[in-house]
Parts: sequence; C-alpha cells; structure tokens
Amino acid sequence: MLVPIFTLKIKHKIHPRMVTVGKYDGLHPCLTCGTTASKVFVHNPHSQAIAGGRLAIHDSDISLLSINQSVSAVCAGLLDTTKNRDALCIGTQTNLLAYDVHDNKDLFYKEVPDGVNSLVIGKMPNVDKPLVVAGGNCTLQGFDDTGEDVFWTVTGDVVSSLTFADFTNDGSNELLVGSEDYDIRVFHGDEIIAEMTETEAITGLCSISGSRFGYALANGTVGVYDRTARYWRIKSKNQVMTVHSFDLDGDGVPELITGWSNGKIDARSNATGEIIFKDNMTSAVAGMVDADYRLDGKDQLICCSVDGEVRGYQSDRSRIRVVDANKATTDMRDLNLSKQNLLLELQNYEREKEPLKANQLTSSEKIEGGIIPVNTSLNTNLTINTKGRPHIELIVSTTNETIVRMVVIFAEGLFDGESHIVHPASSALSNQIRIPLYPVKDTLVELHIQAFVSLPGSCNFHVFEVTNVLPVFSSYLYDMSLTKEPESYVTFAVNERMQRIGIWMNENFLLTNEIPCDAFIDAKFLALRGGEIIIKMTESGQVTIKTDNIDLAGEVIQSLAAFLRLEDLQVTAHFPMHLERLGEIMNTVDNLHAVNQKLAAEMTDHSNLIRSLVVRAEDARLQDDISNMRKGYVELQDLNRELISGYHVRSTNHQELVKSLKVVNQIIQKASQLRVGKFQTQVVSQCREAIKNSQVTALFKIIRAGSA
Repeated sequence: MLVPIFTLKIKHKIHPRMVTVGKYDGLHPCLTCGTTASKVFVHNPHSQAIAGGRLAIHDSDISLLSINQSVSAVCAGLLDTTKNRDALCIGTQTNLLAYDVHDNKDLFYKEVPDGVNSLVIGKMPNVDKPLVVAGGNCTLQGFDDTGEDVFWTVTGDVVSSLTFADFTNDGSNELLVGSEDYDIRVFHGDEIIAEMTETEAITGLCSISGSRFGYALANGTVGVYDRTARYWRIKSKNQVMTVHSFDLDGDGVPELITGWSNGKIDARSNATGEIIFKDNMTSAVAGMVDADYRLDGKDQLICCSVDGEVRGYQSDRSRIRVVDANKATTDMRDLNLSKQNLLLELQNYEREKEPLKANQLTSSEKIEGGIIPVNTSLNTNLTINTKGRPHIELIVSTTNETIVRMVVIFAEGLFDGESHIVHPASSALSNQIRIPLYPVKDTLVELHIQAFVSLPGSCNFHVFEVTNVLPVFSSYLYDMSLTKEPESYVTFAVNERMQRIGIWMNENFLLTNEIPCDAFIDAKFLALRGGEIIIKMTESGQVTIKTDNIDLAGEVIQSLAAFLRLEDLQVTAHFPMHLERLGEIMNTVDNLHAVNQKLAAEMTDHSNLIRSLVVRAEDARLQDDISNMRKGYVELQDLNRELISGYHVRSTNHQELVKSLKVVNQIIQKASQLRVGKFQTQVVSQCREAIKNSQVTALFKIIRAGSA
C-alpha cells in the first residue's frame, strides 16, 4: 500500500527517537535530526543551506547546529503565533534551546535542572500561547516563545515520552505522559484525569485520531488505546524504536506505523492490529515523520535509520486494490479452515452424546475416550496463605473425581513474563492445584485461567477456560489481632454512609467475611510485603488511614475517591519520616547549588587566565623567546589538568543534584496523590513556589495540610 518514492543517504548517525520535521520559513518542510556527535542537522532540499548564528553549512542542503552537549530530545512546531513558521527546540540534560532557524537566532536558552528527556509542542488548556513541554526527572515544564516558565507539575517517575491528543473528545488536547514507572498519565492542564498501568516502561506515544492513541513499551509491546480501553496489543522479541500515525489508504483513518530495532517497518490497522504493510531498512529505525516533502500536495511518510538512511513512502491506490483482493482470498481460506475444525469438533460431541453408546462404555473405554462426567465444572478461589513467605494462593479445583493435569494463567505484571504454567508430577495429581501469587504492585489484575482436566489415567484432556480478578489491595490480610499501629496517618471527612465504605473494602481487599460497619469501622490489615494499614471511620464521617507507606496511603485515597466519585478531597497528612528526609535533601540541594556556583566561578576565572596565557605564550613565540613560551605552555598544561579535574567534580555534583531533585519531586508527587481534584493541583503549585523561595517550613506545612 506504500511505495518508496525517494531515498537519501545522510552522512550522519541519527540518534534514536530524535527525528522531527519543521517549516522553519513557513513554507518548506525540513527534516531535522539529532546526531550521536552532539549536533543537530537540518536538511533543506528546497534551498541552499544557511550559515550564521549557531548554524554551519555541512553540505549544499544540510546545515549543522552545534550544541556542545549531548542532545537528549528534539521537536519542531509553531511557538510564536505572530510568525507563521516553526521553531526548533532542542533539549539536553541541563538546558532547553528554542531556535529560530530562519533568522539564525536563539528564541531562548533556559537552564532545566531536571533535564529534558522528551519534548512536544502544543496548546495547553487555559494557556493562550502554544508551549514547548519538556519531560524530565519526574517533572513536566512548559515554556512559551519568550522562554517564560508558565506550566510546571510533577509526575511519578522519569518521563520517557510525550504527546498531545484529544483524550476527552471535547475539541481541546490533553497531554499524555509515559514514564519509566510503567504508567501512562493524562493531564488536563496540571490535573491528572486518567491513568493506565502497563507492564513495562513506556517508550513511545503517538496520537492517532480523536481519543485513540498508540503506545510502545520497552519489552517490545506495541498497541492502541481508546481513552482508558485498550483495543489491542502485540509483542515482539525486537525493541520498538518509534511509533507514528499515518493514513496509508486515504480513508481518513490513520494507521499505526511502528519502527523496530531490526530495521522493520510495519503498518497496522488501529482498530484490529492487523498488519497491512511492511518493509525493511538496513539498520534500526531512528524515527518517523510525515510531511509534503516533495511539495506535490501529498504527504509522505519519512522513515530514518540510525545509519543516516532516509526513505520516503507514498500511498499507491493500485496496490490497495491488489491487497484487498488478496485479503478476500485469505479470509475465504481462513473461513474454510475454521469450518473444518468446527465440523470435526461437532463429530466428537455427537459421539460423546450418543446415549446408547455412553451407557455401554466400560470404565476402561471411558478412560481411553477421555469422556469426563457432564456435570464437571471448574472452581477458582483466591485466599491468603501466611505459611512461610506470605502470599496469595489461587486454588483451581474440579467438582468430582476428575484431576487437574495442568493450569496456564495469563496475567499482566504478575509473573516474569505474560504467562505462568503449573503441571504437578504424576504422583501429586488430584482434583485441586494451589498456585502461589506474589503481586509486586497494588493494581487490579485479570487472571485468564486455562485448566487441563481429565479422568485418572486418561491421555485426553478437556480444557476449561475461566476468568478471575485479583483485587487492587489483595496483598493485605485482614487481621484484627494487630496491636502495633503505624505512626503516620492521613485523615479526612466524607459525607457518605458507612456501608458504602464497607462495600469498597469488600471489592478491593481479599476478605473471607464482610467487615462490620454498623456504628464505626476499624479494619486492620497486615501487608504481605511488610507493614500495616488501618482504616477507621467514625459515625460523623471522619476517615483515618494509618500507614507508614505514603504511596499506599495515596493509592487507597485515590481508589476510595474514584469509588465514591469524589471530585475534590482535602486531607491532613502526618508523615514525619518523609518530612525529615525531605528536610535533609533540601539541605543537600542547597549545599550542591552553592558548590555548583563556586565551581562555575572558578571555571570562569580559569577561562580568563587561559586567554591571557595563550596570548603571552604566542607573543613569546613570535619574539623567539622560547624560554617564556615554554613556561607559558607549561602553565597552560597545569591549568588544563585543573579544568579537567574541576569538570569531573562538576559532573559528580550535577549527578548528585539530579538525584536529590528527583527525590524532592517524588515526595511532592506523593503528597499530591493524598488529595483529589483541585487540592491535588494546589499542593503541586504551592510546593513549587515554596521551593523557589527556599521556604522549607512552608513546604512542610503544605505537605501536611494541603495548603500554605
């Protein structure tokens, strides 16, 4: 359905996921890529390459932009609405550069302490101007065309991918954020309106159409969501390098295009995941964009490899008809095969249901035929086993003398892989199998169970398929004998019947009996992974959650608020251990900033001294004063050693600063998770102001009370 219409060979190695295209003069699209040599090249086939400012001419149609730092992200888009041309934005681990390629000048150059791992340009709600949003070390930061920081919020972990999509189908875009903690979060402004948990780190996101978007994971999984519902996904042994959407057949519905680490390019229907086009490049795919690169009125899909190969594809309507014909033939063949299998299965059922035949079968004939009793059913039960290492136990059993030969469980994020198989030894076969489960995270898990059941001694199996659900807080044992109460707690008031809280606990915890909730609630749970949680509620509606795990407290509050459909919820929190740690880290950050400023001042002094030494040494050389020339260059060599040593100190200092800032951002994010709605965003914004103004006491108060 796609045919290659042009191929270029760029003499630069292209960094993966650093490919974009922009109309820097407002008319001609220019391919722009980050290279492995700390440079960014701009390919402009429509006019001569330009030089000046940061740009230098490399070839007749390629300009190089020297960054002098390792490039971590690039994107192009319209930042200044008064100019009908795109700006180029380049991120490093310390700075963000917005560059006007047409005028060869910086729009702004900002220091970003949390680093830039991903960039995207678009409109945010309640902000008049387009913003370039930088995803960094647990933070999201938005800048306008003047470099003013107009948007800032925190997210759960290091940001790995960003995109804009109309998630709510209301005509305005939401910001989709993929991070290394396996979560896809949807931000409407600075408020999280949806969250989807995957099985690996999110490495790619792309908008398809409306509320539908594609995603890629670090384990080779690629798929499509429509809002919070996953349409499909597939997994490969190769790594997904990039995902992009492009309308192959001109029907107005984009397909999901995937570039792989082995150079494969495939296009899949966004509704079913069926492959409708594939091709191969000679090396790993670095990135994909689409633009009218030939200026013929038709967009081309432009694919770039890490070795610098650029290939442009365009739809071929004649090949679409051939593909449709081939698809019809393939569908007919598949239907015939399904018909044969169903007829064979029907014959087996008819043989087993012959009443006369069944009554005349001896016990040995029944075993050979594998005919199990008609009333055989499969039961699954979840319970908590505290013997040895505490764990959840899945019990799979049959209702009669049949035996369970093997159980296959398909579940996400529960096993080392996507499935788990249990097949007892022949001597241990019975009508019941107990399977230990060890959830790593508190999340809802669907267990798709296939059990192989047969009569004793039979070689023919009957397959039963059932589904069970592991509740969110299944790893917590209801135990009212606990005497130790956690020191930390959160408390808040809700205007709800006590029985509703009881229903929520019954749905989200593994309970053998319902928790009493008449005059009050006092439920104590022992965490299988260590720790305790106590949930209390008085008749006046005051709820107290006691736990030393601030993450768990946030998850419980978010789950309860979703169940009760609470739009806003303010809480009072008391987590002394976290506040003590935050105080220590803030002191460390202040010390690191002071050291960084001192090192920067020393480097400036050394730079001035280098200039004077070079001038003196060169003057001595021109005057044939070899002794003073040698002396000057010896001093330069010593100074160079000091600079190298100082660089290593600055590098180590920067790494420590990044780690400390990450912990600070994570604590703010955890404090915001204790609230719901406007109070959640209020905590983030006020915490940031307190940090900017070095008001540590106010920061502690905001985390405790939710407001300054």
